[in-house]
Amino acid sequence: MLISEIFYSLQGEGSLTGVPSVFVRTSGCNLRCTWCDTPYASWNPEGEPRTVDAIVAEVQGHRTARHVVLTGGEPMIAKEISVLAAELKMLGYHITIETAGTVPPAGIACDLGSISPKLLNSTPQQAEHAAWRKKHEAIRWQPAVVRAWLEACPWQLKFVVTAPGDVDELEGMLDSLGREVPRHQVFLMPESTTAARQHERAGWLSELCKARGFRYAHRLHLDLYGNRRGT
Repeated sequence: MLISEIFYSLQGEGSLTGVPSVFVRTSGCNLRCTWCDTPYASWNPEGEPRTVDAIVAEVQGHRTARHVVLTGGEPMIAKEISVLAAELKMLGYHITIETAGTVPPAGIACDLGSISPKLLNSTPQQAEHAAWRKKHEAIRWQPAVVRAWLEACPWQLKFVVTAPGDVDELEGMLDSLGREVPRHQVFLMPESTTAARQHERAGWLSELCKARGFRYAHRLHLDLYGNRRGT
């Protein structure tokens, strides 16, 4: 597998915020989100090939960690991701898979599916990205795939919000799933790559969460470390 980075940090998003976790970031993505905060693993994938055994050995080197986060890019397009997840599960790790929900789970070992479907605000606008814009729009929201994740493992839904109107869009997306979606399992995160921008948007987004019953999700790692690798 092409691996961008492996690091030990605190989970910064969602229901496990603050939990010490080893992050295994695969390189490569089938989307091109305009606000992507890990372009080195998505827009311009970089990294080095690693075997499953080598990845597991590095994870085990962090002896106090019992949580592993498989992230990206899009980890579900990485070769041998299911083999890696199975090996980690066999060793007793709690496995979170951070995915955009565009690739079915297909039986992958997973203790928490952290599914982040992309809103229209994610679509690249620049003329030079016309081909990617078309592909991104075609696959960014796939209700059938998201339903498969909701049925496969414990889950949370995370949406990146840039403006109040985004919440109306995501309400429609949730309705199209055709099943009950408890609102406390839906996290709304302010789009931001700096702590200052996050705090600027936190005020109105937290009020929207109160009004609609969703869960506000601050991004802890931005406050603690800023927008940099290995955090």
